[in-house]
Amino acid sequence: MSPSTNTSQKTMPIETNDVARIKELALAVRATKASIANRIVGQQEVIDHLLIALFAGGHALFVGVPGLAKTLLIQTLSETLDLSFNRIQFTPDLMPSDVTGTDILDQGSDGRRAFRFVKGPIFTNLLLADEINRTPPKTQAALLQAMQEHQVTASGQTHTMPTPFHVFATQNPIEQEGTYPLPEAQMDRFMFMLNVSYPTEDEEVQIVRTTTQANQGPLPKVLSPEQIIEIQALVRRVPVPNNVTQHAVQLVRSTRPDSAADHISGPTLDKIREYVSFGAGPRASQYLVLGAKTRAAMEGRPSATINDVRAIAVPVLAHRVVTNFHAEAEGIRPSDLVQEILDTIRG
Repeated sequence: MSPSTNTSQKTMPIETNDVARIKELALAVRATKASIANRIVGQQEVIDHLLIALFAGGHALFVGVPGLAKTLLIQTLSETLDLSFNRIQFTPDLMPSDVTGTDILDQGSDGRRAFRFVKGPIFTNLLLADEINRTPPKTQAALLQAMQEHQVTASGQTHTMPTPFHVFATQNPIEQEGTYPLPEAQMDRFMFMLNVSYPTEDEEVQIVRTTTQANQGPLPKVLSPEQIIEIQALVRRVPVPNNVTQHAVQLVRSTRPDSAADHISGPTLDKIREYVSFGAGPRASQYLVLGAKTRAAMEGRPSATINDVRAIAVPVLAHRVVTNFHAEAEGIRPSDLVQEILDTIRG
């Protein structure tokens, strides 16, 4: 089923200065990718989505087996964009205060004692939460407030995060032993869930060659934190036609068993009703539109299209669709259901 044609496709024109800035952004994106390619071989789609999340102001979760350069990719990005970077290795014994910080008792020169908050590693531009599902939910939840509100509350005091602030987390496949599934509320804070796959044979040969030679020098700086903040504001000003927004909302509502029938029918509808416990919420619609704006701007285009929405639909929606035990028993993944919805609802 296609989006309704009754909705006007008109939108406010973009400012002339912003058109020029979008063209500059496209050049900066190409330079950033070229810099990253000095250390990362392949994974072009993952890199594209990583940059979309960054320029959209979102967070991303990377899923894959160890050894696929997930950590190296984030480190490389921070160096290329001149962002402060901290890495936390999540382990079963990690405490929330190890993430956010803690109060310590200081004694001044006058002998008076007072508590002073010592900021934890979360206070940075890019936080790499490495193997986030290796730690129990109590510690995982320490990231929630910072990811949503860009601040941390400790001992009744609120501490603001630096800007820009992004959490890029890595996760081992949930089937492996010693892992704790992320709660749905935490999963929903991530704009994208990106599956990092094995490289091709040619890529693996290139990886072995480059990583067994002498260490490479520092990477060129492409963008500053101030420029990234300007880009994030620019992305918000990119216009989106009404039919594009409507298409995004229809995709999201089609993942919900109680409203899917408004937009899909036949076998796809039957699968949603049979296999899905909960569909994606409104935050998914927001991220689809924001991601579409960012993708268009990164490619030098002054307006988002339905194709931009569809290009990011799986990494935005799949981790927000909660399937039941019937789906697990039959090997049906949320990403499969999202793809079937895309095949049913044509742009």
